[in-house]
Amino acid sequence: MRPDYAGGGLVNLMASIAISRGGKALHAPLKDFAFPEARNVVLLLIDGLGDRLLAKRAAGGELARRRRGSLTSVFPSTTASAITTSYTGCTPLEHGLTGWFTYFSAAGCVAAALPFRIRGDNSPLEKRLPADKVFTAPSLFESLPVRSIVVTHRDIIDSQYNVRHCRGAERRAYATLDELVAGVEAAVKSGDERKFIYAYWPDYDAASHQYGCESAESLAEVAKIDDAFGRLILSLSSTDSVVIATADHGFLDCPREDCLELPAALASQLRFPLCGERRVVFCHVHSEKEFAARAKDWLGERADVRPSRELVAEGWFGGGAPHPLIAERVGEVAILMKDGYTIKDWLPGEPRHLHIGNHGGTSEDEMTIPLILEKT
Repeated sequence: MRPDYAGGGLVNLMASIAISRGGKALHAPLKDFAFPEARNVVLLLIDGLGDRLLAKRAAGGELARRRRGSLTSVFPSTTASAITTSYTGCTPLEHGLTGWFTYFSAAGCVAAALPFRIRGDNSPLEKRLPADKVFTAPSLFESLPVRSIVVTHRDIIDSQYNVRHCRGAERRAYATLDELVAGVEAAVKSGDERKFIYAYWPDYDAASHQYGCESAESLAEVAKIDDAFGRLILSLSSTDSVVIATADHGFLDCPREDCLELPAALASQLRFPLCGERRVVFCHVHSEKEFAARAKDWLGERADVRPSRELVAEGWFGGGAPHPLIAERVGEVAILMKDGYTIKDWLPGEPRHLHIGNHGGTSEDEMTIPLILEKT
């Protein structure tokens, strides 16, 4: 499934929000959708809550009955790329964060951008590279002529990633779901001026990685946020607010027997460890032709193996002015896993954990996210 950047995707939702707050949209707004006028716009981003899961497992709930349709995530359909789009209004082509793991030539290593840690020894990336050299896209909040408030979890609120991408907004921390609801309510009611409140909830994503997206543990998290959303709507009654809920990506459960480890013959041809995600990996290789041929022979029908530059040219990462390092961020060869397959390599010191729930790929489960809206 291809991402929609022309009017039916996350990037277009952010454009519509920017316009509603008096800002300038970087891309086309949502098609065929009249954005309600309101003094406050609240965006609740529920990490990992795909549209298909919502329809199948939470039908009739507080979220599902306010669903207005579906959107697509970006490519790759993953937190690092999609949350950055929600914070900046930029496509992955523009902001340059193309997966959980990314090669940063200025630091000479592969690192996880969100926790700002080097892959392998998990040491701080800031020892080699300052955050403003990694996170170069301007924050959406900086461009809006209204008061902006971000309500996010206390464990990540002061991360390099959040400090940089929340510029122009007040940051408020919460520890529990009740505190998230109270924090959003307090933000909405903290003045009569026009506001944009951005809230983020991570627990369903974390549970889905560990237990699977349709496990009892993960569905319990869906029930919690569903109930909390209903309470939030009630708490904002008569505040002249538009409350939107969506996600950064969906999920796909992958059988452990379909979790493939990169064989030594292919690993020896890498210049750097694998980048991207377990569902879509970007390979920096010595010989593109040789690596691609061997990868195709090994994977067969389990994956598509393509030159990364073709994905860029075909618009998978979106439009706009390309990030100056986009070519190095996606390497020479991309491997797009099919069905429920994932692929991984391992570095010394890395814990050998296998995710049951995965995302980043192009299945409908991973790519579609809900558009939920209520006017209060």
